[in-house]
Amino acid sequence: MSIVIIGGGQGGLQSADSLRTEGYTGQITIVADEPGLPYQRPPLSKDYLTPGKEALPLPLRGEAFFNDKNIRIVRGVAATAINRQNRTVSLADGTTLDYEQLVLATGTRNRSLTCAGSQLPGIHSLRTLADAQALHTALPTARNVVVIGAGFIGLEFAAAARAHGCNTTVLEFAPRPMGRALTPVMGDWFAGAHARLGIELKLSEGIDRFEAGEHGRVATAVSTTGASYPADLVVVGIGVLPNDSLALEAGLETGNGILVDANLRTSDPAILAVGDCANFPHPLAGGNIRLESVQNATDQARHVARSIMAVERGQTEANPYTDLPWFWSTQGPYRLQMAGLAHPQDDTLVLGDPETARFSVLCFRDGVLAAVESVNLPADHLAARKLLGGSTRLSRQEAQAEGFTLKSAAKSLLAAPA
Repeated sequence: MSIVIIGGGQGGLQSADSLRTEGYTGQITIVADEPGLPYQRPPLSKDYLTPGKEALPLPLRGEAFFNDKNIRIVRGVAATAINRQNRTVSLADGTTLDYEQLVLATGTRNRSLTCAGSQLPGIHSLRTLADAQALHTALPTARNVVVIGAGFIGLEFAAAARAHGCNTTVLEFAPRPMGRALTPVMGDWFAGAHARLGIELKLSEGIDRFEAGEHGRVATAVSTTGASYPADLVVVGIGVLPNDSLALEAGLETGNGILVDANLRTSDPAILAVGDCANFPHPLAGGNIRLESVQNATDQARHVARSIMAVERGQTEANPYTDLPWFWSTQGPYRLQMAGLAHPQDDTLVLGDPETARFSVLCFRDGVLAAVESVNLPADHLAARKLLGGSTRLSRQEAQAEGFTLKSAAKSLLAAPA
């Protein structure tokens, strides 16, 4: 059996690594459309942009990994088509790869602005190493930075720009930052936290147009309220779209990503999908969901490897993928960690003191703990993952008891007899 993996990110690399760990000895080929060794994306909007930081990417695996594991990687060449009948993948350089099992780890691409002036020099996106290198070069001389979008990437970059001493303004059309991912109480806290860093966070205010200066570069951002903000550097972070065009053109079922079943197989049993591009069923979501996180990509990759190997051995496929989602974001001095999937309507309970920037927000649904958001409390986050990943359910009443901590609750859970 030969396996082709399209995508050189976290999901693609972990799929190959886990296949070898599970005992697969056949040919593995990874198709990565960027040149160079695959690298970690999360640091690009954080550590990579820190003042004085050397512009070096962190590789996902070293060169020796591919030799030691006997994994072929095709770099700097994009996959252009999938022929499901012949089980082949066509590449942009004219070559064709045969597969018996195909893993799609194609990730996402940034949403683009279409407003007037959105193509002016000085307006950047942030996703690839090339994007980060351009911003690493531009930040030390930038004075007025405007960020479009108060999601994770936008606020991580805003904090980095502020650390460089830039006057930094964030325009966010929604009424609170990170509104799709966080509870209102945590979103409101981060709005105040960024203001304390000196960032101008303009909520309920989107971008209308950009205007050029005398040298043809961006000089002004005009918002939907008509307000003008000086800008010699702009970063657009308005979300992403799943890279599902290969799947769509091959006749696979898609819809906000590549649709897969509980074992991450597409409508073609010979093709699986993992990571940011996969739209999969999850019990915590009450239906299908698409998650954008390193944890999800790597956990799904491990699951796919087990499923593929089970089929090859004539065994029953692995149990459905139900791993607990967890996420993180570093924004200046604030380390945000989330476990589970919070809903805006969840009943919330705050542990700790938000004034100290060390606290957690517990989210209860139908009286039971469903998610936890933590700021600068990694022990709370680890405890939350243990609690939410176990079979015991924590009630709000238990969490309100005097002396309660997530750490002690998790410890009691682990000590309880099976």
